[in-house]
Amino acid sequence: MDARAQLLDILRTAYQIEVDGYTFYAMTAEKAAKPAVKELFQKLADDEVQHQSFLKGIGKRYDKEGAGAYAVKLPPADMSAVTGKVFTDRFHEQARGAVFEMGVLSVGLTLETNAMAHFHKAAEAADSKEVREFYRFLAEWEKQHFDALNALYGSLRSDFWGAGGFSPF
Repeated sequence: MDARAQLLDILRTAYQIEVDGYTFYAMTAEKAAKPAVKELFQKLADDEVQHQSFLKGIGKRYDKEGAGAYAVKLPPADMSAVTGKVFTDRFHEQARGAVFEMGVLSVGLTLETNAMAHFHKAAEAADSKEVREFYRFLAEWEKQHFDALNALYGSLRSDFWGAGGFSPF
């Protein structure tokens, strides 16, 4: 596979990761009964749409600009709306001991872990500095989602296990 085909294949895979994330997060937001849960997953779904847009733009510019298409300044993900104390406390209060919420947080963590791994691998395989930095940025962007989900998961875990009769485990 030539360099162009390899880069576009990595880009297509990255785009599919974002589509998969959006699908999961949007379905979760739609099914969520609790406002804080709905808000969290809608924010994550919206972020995945933004990621898709950036990836499409890179793909469209690649033939004209080559690796330079990857040298874009992406805005950092703003997870402050769902990582602040007020939201975290509200989420914890609404989702305490809830099976649905623990399950979707766990699946979300898996999606983000897989996305980070893919982007790190793509960065290692990249020949140009621009492409490497682009994929490292995307991995970090996914890590922000991972960190937000992991913090919420951790805040609920002990209550969840206690409610399920697994305490003190």
